[in-house]
Amino acid sequence: MRTMLKILMPVGTGNRAYKDGTLGQLFESFMEKYKPESAYFYPENGKRAALFVFDMPDPTHIPPVAEKFFSGLDAEVYLTPVMNAEDLKAGIQKTKQ
Repeated sequence: MRTMLKILMPVGTGNRAYKDGTLGQLFESFMEKYKPESAYFYPENGKRAALFVFDMPDPTHIPPVAEKFFSGLDAEVYLTPVMNAEDLKAGIQKTKQ
């Protein structure tokens, strides 16, 4: 299932992770394993933030995805199922059947 992963990390933890290389390692590890179709990094409300859209193979991947960012970055982690325009069009067609 196409899933949006949003990560918000506290400034202090993010600073330490940036300086010791953990930040880059966690993001690279996630991207190598899940190969997101998009990845964005930005500030949000004064915190470091990241946004990925990737295919969640099944719900058993929720703990391994979330725990790396919870424990590695002390981050807030949000997972949301999402659609692209093609998915939305197909879904609308299904509602008409």
